[in-house]
Amino acid sequence: MPSDHAEVQVRPGDEGDLAALTDLYNHYVRETAVTFDTTPFTPAERRPWLLSHPVDGPHRLMVATDAGSGRILGYASSSPFRAKPAYATSVETTVYVAPDSSRRGIGTLLYQALFDALADEGLHRAYAGIAQPNAASTRLHERFGFRYVGTYREVGHKFGRWWDVAWHEKEM
Repeated sequence: MPSDHAEVQVRPGDEGDLAALTDLYNHYVRETAVTFDTTPFTPAERRPWLLSHPVDGPHRLMVATDAGSGRILGYASSSPFRAKPAYATSVETTVYVAPDSSRRGIGTLLYQALFDALADEGLHRAYAGIAQPNAASTRLHERFGFRYVGTYREVGHKFGRWWDVAWHEKEM
């Protein structure tokens, strides 16, 4: 990994990060099919999502910041896979990296911190849905032990076209 990783800090997200996290996510809402949200959020609208990721438990939020400026370079999170009780030991994971970050490996740092934090939470599986095509995300997930399990064909409609989502799972 590049030597500038020493200048990146990864820590749990907190309410002070809300505006920057919202701005980062909104970039992906407006510019990409990585998320199937189609309308940008205000920080107030995004606050319940932030609060659903405490500093302990199976649903975490990790942020990468520039050690000098404190600027958020990306985030990774684990969220409930489905709302029904029998799914409680499964999580859905995601990672978003600032598009203007010149540093490589931020997603790797974030996922490593997230999976380290989740190691003792009694989880059985993690799942990730990757809108296609997205070779970089697929490589990142495979690096962390995710394996392909199937594709939902044309499951999302955004920017005037249909998008597939490839699903991957990881034993925890």
